[in-house]
Amino acid sequence: MTPPPGDAYPAIAAVPELFRSEAVADVRRSVRPRARRLGPGRPIAYGWTFGPVLLLALWSIGSATGLIDTRTLAAPWTVVSTAADLIAEGRLQDNLLTSLGRSAQGLFWGVLAGLVLGLVAGLTRIGEYLIDGPVQIKRAIPALALIPLLMLWLGIGEGMKVTTIALIVFAPVYIQTHDGLRSIDNRYVELAETLGVSQRDFLRHIALPAALPGFFLGLRFAVNYSWLALVVVEQVNSTSGIGYMIELARTYGQTEIIILGLVVYALLGLTSDALVRLLQRRVLSWRRTLAG
Repeated sequence: MTPPPGDAYPAIAAVPELFRSEAVADVRRSVRPRARRLGPGRPIAYGWTFGPVLLLALWSIGSATGLIDTRTLAAPWTVVSTAADLIAEGRLQDNLLTSLGRSAQGLFWGVLAGLVLGLVAGLTRIGEYLIDGPVQIKRAIPALALIPLLMLWLGIGEGMKVTTIALIVFAPVYIQTHDGLRSIDNRYVELAETLGVSQRDFLRHIALPAALPGFFLGLRFAVNYSWLALVVVEQVNSTSGIGYMIELARTYGQTEIIILGLVVYALLGLTSDALVRLLQRRVLSWRRTLAG
């Protein structure tokens, strides 16, 4: 028997369309993008200021309410007025420029040494045998413990201070660069050999891009360590610098100048780290990570 046309039973003819529309709706609901639940979430504009602003707020509230004794920790407004006085006298600028010069010199030579040694040890087996052992020995000896020996060798002038900073900052750059090179997936090396990639192209397109993330991480540590080392070396027979200013204020019990010096160190550390991170994002723009 020939089935009746669909329009004879409009309700029955509409069933397939009904099923199809519901099926499409179900599929659309199933593929509808969900709210992101994994990862740290979307970046917030100026979110990096939240922590410092909170710390400043707690410091201000504690000083205003008397919970913090201003004799042991000067109030923020006292530190600001002290900074204005030192700027008007020119003392803060002079000491800051001296500290920046020392840190920049030590950071330059330390990063250069760490990068070169890391590349040599990471790319050649004989380089690793000759370099990695002495570097690990040096790491086991605190760099600040070498200051008395450096004073005997180099005196108590600028050479000793710059050398101490360089010795402290080169280790993290070397370690991260060396580890980045040795962590390259061996499958990439085998693929490059199969394709007949030259040594130069291998270094340019595989080895160096693989080492860059580790290098920038080591650079961030190095920049931070340079300021830590500066605090110590500037208190050894110095006549200028932020560390000298802090040591002189300690002698006279001027807590507001001590706090000002520490705030300057903190600002230098935050600014330099932000610059390194900005450079890292620009250079490694091809990476897709949670940080982005």
